[in-house]
Amino acid sequence: MNPQDQPLKKLSILSFKGVQMRTFHITWITFFFCFFGWFGVAPLMPLVREQLGLTKSEVGNIIIASVSATIIARLFIGKMCDTLGPRISYTILLVAGSIPVLLIGLSNSYESFLLFRFFIGIIGASFVITQFHTSMMFAPNIIGTANAVTGGWGNLGGGVTNLVMPLIAAAFVGMGFVSQSDSWRVAMVVPGIILLVMAYIYYRYTQDTPQGNFKKLSEGGKINKKKNGSFLLALKDYRVWILTLAYAACFGIEITVDNVAATFFMDRFDTGIILAGALASIFGGMNLFARALGGIVSDKVGQSYGIKGKGIILGILLILEGIGISLFATSNTLLLAIITMLLFALFLKMANGCTYGIVPFINKDNIGSVSGIVGAGGNIGAMLVGFLFKSETLSYADAFQYIGIGVFLIGFTVLLVRFHPRFETVVQNVSLEVHN
Repeated sequence: MNPQDQPLKKLSILSFKGVQMRTFHITWITFFFCFFGWFGVAPLMPLVREQLGLTKSEVGNIIIASVSATIIARLFIGKMCDTLGPRISYTILLVAGSIPVLLIGLSNSYESFLLFRFFIGIIGASFVITQFHTSMMFAPNIIGTANAVTGGWGNLGGGVTNLVMPLIAAAFVGMGFVSQSDSWRVAMVVPGIILLVMAYIYYRYTQDTPQGNFKKLSEGGKINKKKNGSFLLALKDYRVWILTLAYAACFGIEITVDNVAATFFMDRFDTGIILAGALASIFGGMNLFARALGGIVSDKVGQSYGIKGKGIILGILLILEGIGISLFATSNTLLLAIITMLLFALFLKMANGCTYGIVPFINKDNIGSVSGIVGAGGNIGAMLVGFLFKSETLSYADAFQYIGIGVFLIGFTVLLVRFHPRFETVVQNVSLEVHN
C-alpha cells in the first residue's frame, strides 16, 4: 500500500503536505471557529442581560442551556462519524449550527433567547468529529499529541472569542450601524457566516481517511460501516465511564469558565466589558500549548507505562486542577485572580489532552462512539455546575469553590482506578465476534 495512504507516524506542525496534514489543519481551524458560534454571545451577556432584563437565575438557565443540547448532539455525532464519516458529519453540523447563530439576534425575550442559546449548543459536537478525524489520520504512537493539538488549538477559539466579539460589537457601534444595546445582535451574524464558509471548505478539501472517503471504501469492501452493537459495547466498558467523569471535571469546567469568566470579572472587580473579555481570553489562550502538552505527556508516559500510566497522570492533573480552582475562588485582587486562573487553566487543559490521549485506545473499532460518550461527559459536567451559577444564594466565587472541591475528589477517584489493558483485548475480541 502507498505510504501516503497510511496514517502519519510523525506530526509536522508546519507542514500542509498530503491529505493527512491538510485535514489536520482544516479540522482544528474549523473547530476554532465553532467556538465563535458556540460562545460568541458569552462575552456580550452583560449587554444581553441589561437589554432583556434578565435575572441571575435566568442567566444561569441560559448557561445551562448553552451546553445541554451538546450532550445529545455529541452522542449522535459520534455514531454518525462511525457510519457516515467525519467529512459529511462535520458539513451537516456546521450548516445546522449556523442557523440559530444567525437568528439569535432576533430574540426579544428571555424565552426566545434561551431557546436559541439551547440550539446553538449543537455546535459543541464539533469536538467529537475533530478528535475522530485526527485519529483517522495519525498512527497510534502520535495520536495523543495530534488529538491534543487539534483540540487545544480549536479550544483556543473560546479565548479569542472573548476578546474579539466585544470588539466586533464595538466596531458596528463605531460605524453607526447599530446602538450599543443592540450591537450583540448584529455581531452574532459574523460567526454564523463563518460557519457556513467552513462547511464548504470542509466538504471540499478534506476526506475521511488517508485511503479515501467512507462511501468509496465501503463500496470497495474495505470497511464495514455496520458495526452492530458498537455503541452498546462502548457503554459497557467501565473505562469509558471513568473517562466521561474525568472529562466532566476538565472540559466541562473549561466551557463553564468560557461562559462566565467575563461576567465574573465585571461583577467581582468592576472591569469594563472589553477588559473583562480580554481577561477571559487569557484562560482560553492557554490552549495554545497546554492541551498539546497534556497529549505529549500522555504519549510519552504511554510508551513506558501503557494505558495504566496514562490514567495515573490524568488523575494527578485533575487533583492539581481542583486545588487551582479553589485558590482562584478565594482570590481577593484582580492580579491574584489572573495568576490562579492561569494555574488551574494549565492543569485543566493538560487533563483535556491527556483524556483524549487515552480515548483512541479504549475500543479501536469504535472510536467515534467512545469519543462521543466521553465528549458528552464534558457537557454533562458543564450543565451540572451551571446550576451553581444560577443560584440566588451563591456568588460566582462560592460556585468556583464548590467546583474546585468536586474536581479534586474526581481526580482522586480517577487516580485510584486502574486502566487494565487486558480488558481492552476482551472488548476488541467481542467486537470482532459481533462484526462477524
